Amino acid sequence: MGKSQKKKQMRRHNPMRVPDSHIPHGLASASASSSKTEAILPIIQKMQSVDPAERKWACVAVSNLIQNDPSTRRLLQGKNIVGALITRLSDSEEEVLIEATGALRNLCIDGGYDICAEMYNKNILVPLKTFVPKISNTLSQFLESPKNARENAQKLVYEFADNIITILWCLSETSNKALNAVNQISLVSFLMSFLASREKLPLSTVTSAAQCLYILTDDNPPAIDELKSNETYILCLLSIVQADNSLNRKGKDVSDERIVTLRVLCSGVLRHVIPIRPSSIAATLDIDRDVVIPTLQPVLSSISLAETSQCVQELIAQEDSFPPLEKMTLKHTPKSDHKSPTELQLERLENRLRTVQISLEILTSVCATLPEPEPELDGNAHDDGPEDEDMEDQEDNGETENDKISSSENTKSTSTAYLPTLVDPLLPLIQPTPLSFPPLTGGVSVHPPTTSALSGIHICAMECLNNIFWSLAAPALTQTQQRSTALDTDSGVKVWDSVWNSLYVVGTEFSGLGQERRRELWYLSVGVLWAIGLVWKGLLVPNEEQIRILIQLYESTSDPVVKVKVIGTLECLAHHPQSVDANQVVSNFLLSLIPGSIQSTVTPVEPLLQAVSAMIDLYSDETMPYDINFRQGNYADALAASIEPVRKVVRGIDRKRERELRRRGEEVRDNLVAFVGYRRALLL
Repeated sequence: MGKSQKKKQMRRHNPMRVPDSHIPHGLASASASSSKTEAILPIIQKMQSVDPAERKWACVAVSNLIQNDPSTRRLLQGKNIVGALITRLSDSEEEVLIEATGALRNLCIDGGYDICAEMYNKNILVPLKTFVPKISNTLSQFLESPKNARENAQKLVYEFADNIITILWCLSETSNKALNAVNQISLVSFLMSFLASREKLPLSTVTSAAQCLYILTDDNPPAIDELKSNETYILCLLSIVQADNSLNRKGKDVSDERIVTLRVLCSGVLRHVIPIRPSSIAATLDIDRDVVIPTLQPVLSSISLAETSQCVQELIAQEDSFPPLEKMTLKHTPKSDHKSPTELQLERLENRLRTVQISLEILTSVCATLPEPEPELDGNAHDDGPEDEDMEDQEDNGETENDKISSSENTKSTSTAYLPTLVDPLLPLIQPTPLSFPPLTGGVSVHPPTTSALSGIHICAMECLNNIFWSLAAPALTQTQQRSTALDTDSGVKVWDSVWNSLYVVGTEFSGLGQERRRELWYLSVGVLWAIGLVWKGLLVPNEEQIRILIQLYESTSDPVVKVKVIGTLECLAHHPQSVDANQVVSNFLLSLIPGSIQSTVTPVEPLLQAVSAMIDLYSDETMPYDINFRQGNYADALAASIEPVRKVVRGIDRKRERELRRRGEEVRDNLVAFVGYRRALLL
């Protein structure tokens, strides 16, 4: 239940670089919180001007105005800026076209899913797919005869290519419907041409191509099959990952940080396409052990989030404000990519954080060693709409069963051995900084991109820990492995305390607008705590305050999955033999969730079954010191009174629609009957 493994998704997640969830819905709210309302109308008007200089000015102005400004972005969106910019993709002036793609690119990255979905619905792919062969042909000409091309012309084409590739990658994350449409363009060979010619191209454009390829090959059989079918593609990716900064070549645009990002992305692509075909030279490698983990581990250890947060705050304090719109004359229009020295430093820091976040995303799948549960074979599974059904068919048919088994075995054999060594580098990455979340008082962070990246890192690191400890707690592990882990109680206490230290900083106020990431981290963390509790069951000394906070979390959430995680965590704490009082507090809380017992409340089905199961597990050994609570509290009578209500609840579970839940309910019901009989027979 607590496992959060990399799996097929009904809709991909395109995180917002500059979140706007702190702004109430409606244009009025956006207008009230934006200082640039009066600038919107001139932009819309000039976007349609007959003068190409004015059209270019309008496109550049969009990029400049939305910079870290979600209110203005939402206002522009309300004025159909997306449609206006898509119209400019057929502009006769080259510079207008390039600036329009730049503005759309920035809107994609900053605005995330909603804006990308709007672009897709307004048919942005129609012009985009015509650009791909044109870029490919021009790129070939430049590479074949570089001396015949003006440097400025090359720069424009590379910038244009970067914009188009970035928009395509963002669209691919938007939905399965958008991904299917992008698949029709057959981008793999196009993107690989940038990676193959990386020594002759700007590193920023090559990295964008790698990022797009990383997204396209994530649980997407058409792209995976196309990549796996070409041996040279696999060898090219391997050469990038295993190169020792070989991209430090003559010329401009050399960045160690971008080289690291490129290597991380390529290692992620390789992981997406395992198992490698046996005929490939690369098939002799254990991709996780020999390629992915050695690439990612140094990245995770290379950064201090606290120092980065402090540096960003200092840079913001000394930053000069960007030239306001009224100073942007048509003669002196700043470029949409113009950045001050301070902004360039902030961008470098953000890029480092994003590279760490991507590394954690990849590592999360490495740490997912448990098999996925089989999907229920009914037509009522949750999805985003009809478009996702096609995607599911593709995913199911994209690999042979042998490929899936081979991939699973590859992952299991590598990850289980490495799991404990990955814990220590992750613990600092779950600790929040002053910039990790928007202020509780409302509004935006002093630098939203940094805040978005930091909170993303905390969440991804927590997902890694979640997968690690659920894998270590798995029954599939041998008794020897479980015993060796559990005997190291100090390690369990260290991790447990580290997670709680993170949660204390996050705080319990996460119901307000803009605080979604705080809530998400809490909900993830409870699953981690449960898994830690299972690995070191009976060895962790319960803390009164932590028990109280967990019970409050249970009562404050309506999510039954989170409720189950809380119950599981509390049960593990109650297993500590000498903590009789804590056991009593937990047991009385569990009984309050079970129908028929004293002061019981209406409990959702899954938490109810978990509570019953927890009581059975807690008191199945009458020799434990805390068993006195069972006897003195007359728990046997309370549980006996709950048998019929539990039977009624189980009968109410739809056998067809919720087959697995019904099976579990019947098992818990039978265990409850047998347990009550066992305890009463003891005559204690």
